[in-house]
Amino acid sequence: MWIADNWKDYEVIDTSSGEKLERWGDYILLRPDPQVIWNTPKKDYRWKKLNGHYHRSNKGGGQWDFFDLPEQWTINYKNLTFNLKPFSFKHTGLFPEQATNWDWFSEKIKNANRPVKVLNLFAYTGGATLAALEAGAMVTHVDASKGMVTWAKENAVSSNLADRPVRWLVDDCVKFVEREIRRGNKYDAIIMDPPSYGRGPKGETWKIEENIFPFIELCTNILSDDPLFFLINSYTTGLQPAVLSYMINTAIVKKFGGHVTAEEIGLNVTSNGLVLPCGASGRWEN
Repeated sequence: MWIADNWKDYEVIDTSSGEKLERWGDYILLRPDPQVIWNTPKKDYRWKKLNGHYHRSNKGGGQWDFFDLPEQWTINYKNLTFNLKPFSFKHTGLFPEQATNWDWFSEKIKNANRPVKVLNLFAYTGGATLAALEAGAMVTHVDASKGMVTWAKENAVSSNLADRPVRWLVDDCVKFVEREIRRGNKYDAIIMDPPSYGRGPKGETWKIEENIFPFIELCTNILSDDPLFFLINSYTTGLQPAVLSYMINTAIVKKFGGHVTAEEIGLNVTSNGLVLPCGASGRWEN
């Protein structure tokens, strides 16, 4: 398992009864987590000192209860600064477990000793975009949500990266890649963080089980002649590391050689030494 263990401003304090107790900077949040199927004693005092608690509804969705939590605050990861704000479906605007991938590809970019063009698809609030920019890459950031792209720009400003070479695009990722193929544009690295289900800006539907493999194959057409890496993340239970590995091997290794590794990714739990699983990632490198 790849573990994001270099955080100072974030930690999973404890887990029990379907929820995880987290510290985000100075604030304590309690959120549901489908992986937490155990019921262990809640000994840490912060279970009763919450700043925010997301309650899931039996009808789907849920709602937040706030206790002295600001509308927005920031946390840092190394040189990066992220603006956080709780919004619908329990999210805060950041997936801390992804830091293990940021560290991996940042080293790849820094050690390439050449200009590196990165395409970040389904790019959300820009964690991977910021890490790639900070490592020295040129980045094209694509997400179907205008609000997410605006948030990512705010994070770039907060991280003093707004003047780096980056394109911010609100677009359907599949249609964008199809146009890039027609234009003849190429990228040295591709990062993608596809949702299980989503809609594009013009109502395009995305179902990961149906669409992900054809999309990976499509993306091989915009990799440069000497590509550096390819990274895909999955939070979908059905896409285990072995599935990610097989898809990347089938679509990319046949064409470019190189090798693939795929693992679960996770976060340490301070109270008990467990590692909380947070999905899986597949990495290809030349």
